[in-house]
Amino acid sequence: MTKNITKKRPSKKSKAKSTKRHWGKSLLSLLLKLSLIGVAILVAWGIYLDSQIAQKFSGQQWHLPAQVFSRSLALYPDAPVSHGQTIAELNMLGYRKVANPRRVGEYSASQDKVEVWRRGFQNANGWQHEQRLLISFDARGVAEVQRLSDNRQLAIAYLEPVLLDRMVTQDREDRVFVPRERIPQPLVEALLLIEDRDFYQHHGVNPSAIARAAVVNVKAGRTVQGGSTITQQLAKNFFLSSERSLWRKVREAYMALIIDFRYSKEAILEAYLNEVYMGQDRARGVHGMGLAAQFYFGRPLTELTTSQQALLIALIKGPSYYNPWRYGERAASRRDLVLRVLLEHDKLTTEEYKLAVNQPLQLRDRDRRVRQSLPAFFSLVRQELSARYGNRLANASGIKVYTTLDPLAQKAAEQAVVAEMARIKARTKKSDLQVGIVVTDRYQGGVAAMIGDANPNFAGFNRALDIRRPIGSLVKPFVYATALSNPSYNLATPLKDEAISLSNGQGKTWQPKNVDKQFKGQVPLLDALVGSRNVPTVNLGMEVGLNSVAATLHQSGWRQDVSIYPSMLLGAIDGSPMMAAQIFHTLADGGRYRPLTSITAVLDNDNQLIEADHRRATQAIDPQTAYLVEYALKEVVKRGTAKALGANFPSYVLAGKTGTSNDNRDSWFAGYDQNNVAAVWVGLDNNDTTGLYGSSGAMGVYQSFLKNRRPMSLRSTPPQGIVTGYFDPATGQAQQKECNATIARPAMKSSWQPTANCSHGSKSWWNSLFE
Repeated sequence: MTKNITKKRPSKKSKAKSTKRHWGKSLLSLLLKLSLIGVAILVAWGIYLDSQIAQKFSGQQWHLPAQVFSRSLALYPDAPVSHGQTIAELNMLGYRKVANPRRVGEYSASQDKVEVWRRGFQNANGWQHEQRLLISFDARGVAEVQRLSDNRQLAIAYLEPVLLDRMVTQDREDRVFVPRERIPQPLVEALLLIEDRDFYQHHGVNPSAIARAAVVNVKAGRTVQGGSTITQQLAKNFFLSSERSLWRKVREAYMALIIDFRYSKEAILEAYLNEVYMGQDRARGVHGMGLAAQFYFGRPLTELTTSQQALLIALIKGPSYYNPWRYGERAASRRDLVLRVLLEHDKLTTEEYKLAVNQPLQLRDRDRRVRQSLPAFFSLVRQELSARYGNRLANASGIKVYTTLDPLAQKAAEQAVVAEMARIKARTKKSDLQVGIVVTDRYQGGVAAMIGDANPNFAGFNRALDIRRPIGSLVKPFVYATALSNPSYNLATPLKDEAISLSNGQGKTWQPKNVDKQFKGQVPLLDALVGSRNVPTVNLGMEVGLNSVAATLHQSGWRQDVSIYPSMLLGAIDGSPMMAAQIFHTLADGGRYRPLTSITAVLDNDNQLIEADHRRATQAIDPQTAYLVEYALKEVVKRGTAKALGANFPSYVLAGKTGTSNDNRDSWFAGYDQNNVAAVWVGLDNNDTTGLYGSSGAMGVYQSFLKNRRPMSLRSTPPQGIVTGYFDPATGQAQQKECNATIARPAMKSSWQPTANCSHGSKSWWNSLFE
């Protein structure tokens, strides 16, 4: 018998369980796959972010602006630097005057001494260590320089150069990089207590701080506290925007974890302290503590007091909101909070806290500029960088450009231009008069100051460099230098002062006249130059030859063609204040031509010298000839066309020459003392008549310059081959010392060959006794 077996069907309940198990497995598989994909994406994203971070940290973290420095003030025995100039330099550098210098950056001053604890600084010769110096002065300038650590007399010492400006890139960020080891530890401790107390414990993100901030913000109903670590802030500043979004916070946190994993805490601190935004200097963002110290206090970060360091930390929270110049009380309150936290964590004693909290904000005087406005000089620097260094500096980061600018001379020139041009404009009723001035350093052979507009801050057409105007009588010393280089001429040689008519070879004639419209028949060579007489100058120039005069100009540094016509002898050649300063600098330098420069050295970011095309010096004019011309130019100031200058500075020995072009269109003056050579032009851009002579226009600017920067008398030492000669005043004939009615003049030994007989008899033994 066959048994029927019936297959049991699964119930609905078992079917449902099976389906759930199937979907559970599928969902788990999907989630696992999605998780793996997510992890892969996260890892890939991490690798991408890591490469970005590594590129930023391992390479050049910032494109640092080029720093442009002034010259370093040289102090050595007999240096022509006064007591007052030294103190003014120290004040400009932000040194603090105290009764007894005990720290770097302090100085004291007595009547004839200055004691200074000089900072360490970098220059082309390497790192210059800090030193305590005692500088003594006398009437001539520096008497001696003593190093107080061992009481040793130094041959020379320098003050650090003034940081003139930083040439920022298009991102407009500005900073001064400070390595971690030079950042004061108290400032770091204050930063961590205020911004990130668990910095050394967390790994880039601090969950407890985030949670704590979230609770506080929920209770307040608004964002009043942040939970970001210093590492997160660095990640945001380096790589992200300031948008407020969850996605940005996630990226910030992830990058912070990577940064903390890859780099040491000290490297992170160094990056943060050099990156953090600290305020706004007009169009430039102020980044990092190094620049902030200079911006707010005018001194290096290492010299800040506890109170000043606390203010910098206070500003991190909101540089605009706590701007100490605009909201002093608000900034002081925030600073005091930082100080109180330091006290509570035993970083300050009670006495230190009381002293710091009662300090004023000690901000930099806003009239003392952090960045110098030097449009004319900087245009010269840019031209020279391009000419001497080519494209090698185009993408360089952190280079240091050391220039020849003397900040005190520049300030004196700016004050002179503003004050004197206002007076000249009021006197002439010509409000559009313009000016260009170049001041050079006689010792350094560089441009010490330059102004290219009646408004020294105007960054437009640079008249100091770019005008081309007839230089008038400024050419005359070079006509006379050409003659005096020939033994046939001396300062007593008589020159014709009679009417003269010259032809240009094309049927046109030229009849030069003296300014006084008179002729004297003949005048001694010295008096012709001192009185700036035109006709004797033309006669002399024609005798020595136009080509010879042109050669003297070119050898002295005149870098423009000279039209070989007789009118060139009276200055019918076009030039600029820079060109005039160059040739007069050659005269003032004993006839040695040194191409004027604005740059002494350029260092790369590693403080290595970048080689450049060198400019060679040559002897353009014999030292004996230069000495005789300088003697004449000193007489110009004593009794000639520049005698008003001499009257204003009766105790000083100065040299100079006035110049005026036809129809009084251009007013010129070139002059010098022991320190500086200056060339000044005053005129109109439309080349119209000004009604000014050299003595009534440009010389006034120079005179005002000397009032602002007290001159140092010329110390003229006769070079070998110069003797005191005696001459017949009527004939210019060399005479013996014993002869009657002679005049004494310096002369080349080769040009003073006295005759055996005296024209007017010999002096009595009685007269000779009292000479």
